[in-house]
Amino acid sequence: MILPVQLVPEDLVIILFLAYAMDLAFNEPPFAVHPVVWMGNLISKLRKIEPPKYRKAYGVLLALITITFAAAIAYAVLLVFSIEAIPGIVRFLIAAYFLKATFAVRCLFEAAREIRSKLETGKLVEARQGLSMYVSRNTSKLDESHISSAIIETVSENYVDGILTPLLFYACFGTWGLVAAYVFKATSTLDSMVGYKDEKHLHIGWFSAKLDDLLNWIPARLSIFFIFLGSSVIALSLKSYKKISPADAVSLALSDGHNTPSPNSGYPMAAIAGALRIRLEKPNTYILGKDNAYPVQEDVRLTAWIVMIASFLAILASALIIYGMGFLTLS
Repeated sequence: MILPVQLVPEDLVIILFLAYAMDLAFNEPPFAVHPVVWMGNLISKLRKIEPPKYRKAYGVLLALITITFAAAIAYAVLLVFSIEAIPGIVRFLIAAYFLKATFAVRCLFEAAREIRSKLETGKLVEARQGLSMYVSRNTSKLDESHISSAIIETVSENYVDGILTPLLFYACFGTWGLVAAYVFKATSTLDSMVGYKDEKHLHIGWFSAKLDDLLNWIPARLSIFFIFLGSSVIALSLKSYKKISPADAVSLALSDGHNTPSPNSGYPMAAIAGALRIRLEKPNTYILGKDNAYPVQEDVRLTAWIVMIASFLAILASALIIYGMGFLTLS
């Protein structure tokens, strides 16, 4: 495929920081103009014509069609970016808007704040109801500790597939970075919609789940480093707050990161559990930091800030990778 435009590192970094600013400044866009919603709608339509037989093969086709559709969106954005008749600022804003759709820093921060605020005001029923929007487990009987644990788990887990991985894909593929980020986002969306192990999804979502595991494998393990740095910043800024232990973030991630059914999700969750010296537990599924105390409301707030800082550090690292890749290309 012919590249519509060759983006230099400066262009890629400007788009990256504009996208990050958009993400922090604005809520998610309306469904009608949200690229990830477009992917989800396509997946839903393809599922309606799902055959009763050869479901694993159809699952592969479903994934390939969705990924191709997502890549085509990103390629179309590059085509628009190459049109010099469009003012430069408009082209950069369009590219940044579409990149912003691949990650969600503010969304994770707001999710943690929403659940914590309900717990602080004693609205346990509302906290359970709100939590059900973010996790797949049954929340109707969770106590305060398990509600705190669940939202901490989802925020830390989604730091990888909702922030770090798409940023790294964007950074590592140069001019094709936006396309790479959209390929990953399509895979992540597929996994969230069909990548379950129940009878209904086992065959149709097998390929999507495996591909998502593969694409997140390295970022999940790199997340330990970013969470270590994020918790270090919090520990330094709150010198009197002795609870945070960046060293334990690393040690617990290495000892407990493999305890979850997913080959990836345990690493960022265990890193947060270690940093805050807390126990994270999904009943009858896994325990991370079994010797620690259950989390409290304050741990939800600290998790949100650690992930926020780790996200900013991921943005900076992505910019450095872009310049590094650009230097290698020139040499």
